[in-house]
Amino acid sequence: MHDCRNLSHTRWDCKYHIVIVPKYRQKKLYGKFRRQVGEILKELCRQKGVELLEGHLMPDHIHMRLSVPPKFSIAFIIGFLKGKSVVFIHCKVLKTQRLLGFYFWPRGYCVSTVGLDEATIRKYIREQEKHDKQLEFDFQQRSLSPVGAFPK
Repeated sequence: MHDCRNLSHTRWDCKYHIVIVPKYRQKKLYGKFRRQVGEILKELCRQKGVELLEGHLMPDHIHMRLSVPPKFSIAFIIGFLKGKSVVFIHCKVLKTQRLLGFYFWPRGYCVSTVGLDEATIRKYIREQEKHDKQLEFDFQQRSLSPVGAFPK
């Protein structure tokens, strides 16, 4: 069974596989720099409540598997990660002093969903039907009292 998360009226399991490359696919992700970029991305994910399930930094690209809450779109999360991480990379790792024109990531990215299988979806539907029938039964039991009668 998948590890679905629960909110008050929602069960969700939104996992994405993301690949991001540095601008011009330069081999910039190595050594100490590699560890620092990983820590920056972990911290930014934590700030938005995104769980970084797996991550692998190669010299010329990054693979990440993220669990993103349904209140955020994947485009928003990737924009946040790329936008904020470039500032931290330039200021803390590369030690640059400029205020404008930080470039590290290109405009695009690759993303794919990590989906559920059909058996899991069918099980959820059956459980939901059972739960709805139970609520309907409780509602009918409570509404059988006469109109003018009030409990004491």
